[in-house]
Amino acid sequence: MEREGFKSRLGFILVSAGCAIGIGNVWKFPYVAGQNGGGVFVLLYLFFLLIMGIPVLTMELAIGRAGRKSIVGAYKKLEPKGSKWHLHGWICTAGCYLLMIYYTVVSGWMVNYGWKFASGQFAQITEPPEIENIYNSMLSNPLEMLLFTGIMIIGGFLVCSIGLKNGIERVTKFMMLALLGLIIILAVNSLTLKGAGEGLAFYLVPNLERVHKAGWINVISNAMNQAFFTLSLGMASMEIFGSYMSRDNTLTGEAVRITALDTFVAIASGLIIFPACFSFGVEPSQGPSLIFVALPNIFVNMPGGRIWGTLFFVFMSFASFSTVTAVFENLISSGIDNFGWSRKKSTLINAVIISAASMPCLLGFNLWENIRIFGSLGIMDFEDLLVSSLILPIGAIVFVLFCTHRFGWGFENYLSEANAGRGIKLSAKLLGYMKYVLPLLILFIFIYGLFSPR
Repeated sequence: MEREGFKSRLGFILVSAGCAIGIGNVWKFPYVAGQNGGGVFVLLYLFFLLIMGIPVLTMELAIGRAGRKSIVGAYKKLEPKGSKWHLHGWICTAGCYLLMIYYTVVSGWMVNYGWKFASGQFAQITEPPEIENIYNSMLSNPLEMLLFTGIMIIGGFLVCSIGLKNGIERVTKFMMLALLGLIIILAVNSLTLKGAGEGLAFYLVPNLERVHKAGWINVISNAMNQAFFTLSLGMASMEIFGSYMSRDNTLTGEAVRITALDTFVAIASGLIIFPACFSFGVEPSQGPSLIFVALPNIFVNMPGGRIWGTLFFVFMSFASFSTVTAVFENLISSGIDNFGWSRKKSTLINAVIISAASMPCLLGFNLWENIRIFGSLGIMDFEDLLVSSLILPIGAIVFVLFCTHRFGWGFENYLSEANAGRGIKLSAKLLGYMKYVLPLLILFIFIYGLFSPR
């Protein structure tokens, strides 16, 4: 049976970028930049994207395009006879499940807030304690959490059930183009606010004093971490789209385009958030509550705030939904390739698994809020620890070793696949860097993520 492919190159780029563009770009990036001194952090982030993110992205895409299967099947086709690299493919699949059982919950919060702004539930609220009460009330209500998590899960699997071209590609192209339009509108609005210049200076102008205060090692480590994880590398979430690619264009060129789009959204998110924070006297480095407490506080005090709040959370919902459908496709394809299921059967089975497995995270904010793992971690924090601090960095190291060593697929095979087609070519002179230096950089991220305070 011939493997389905994308209708167009634009479809591939937008779907792949949609997988990378998610909550990490529009939620985590701005507050991490705020906590780490602004401009210097942004420059370091761009540098590490170039030397770490793009190379590993080409490796995932190369394995997918050469293997023409989801990750387990691709490993089996490319690995040396008698080796067991494909066992890592099952870990990648487990990582995708783990990611989705808490990512869908947080994505549901975005849809929830979009509905709250659109329906006017924030209209009569002006005081910060009232806004925080809305956030806490949402988390403490399991039925409300279930409804919006369910919307995200059912919607994602419905799109995937239609197929790659008519479902995922068509919907994601629309959502990504709408997302890019929304982010430009929101950024222009923020830049016209009084005091926006101060926010821009904080965000983009390097300030060594702030970096020194945050600690150089922390700033560098966080920039490496954000640059690496923003592309969702290490658990084959990108590999699956490589398996649907044509060989018309080089993988380096496609990786640069995907990374550029992902980076544009991350940078533009800061252009929305920082000017607004400084205009309304909100601390831009306060952490995850920035999105659900601080920004709503800005919107309710802004002229036309109901509209701007609605647009912002629609934008956030699009960003998270594009990731959800992309990872769902990975899981569905895994069922098709490994067990011979039809697309509809694989969709239904995976929908049941994700729905059931997301319940502990959902209930961890209310009925099971007293459950603690390792003494202090809540359920979602523990699930995120497994994915972000273990599966992703270790998986990325495995991909690098597989693509650069003779006991794996080998550098010559990887280079040949990466350079097939028109576009930017990888140089064979990069072998030493990719074989020895790149794994050490990822190992540093792994150690830092595992032992840094959470």
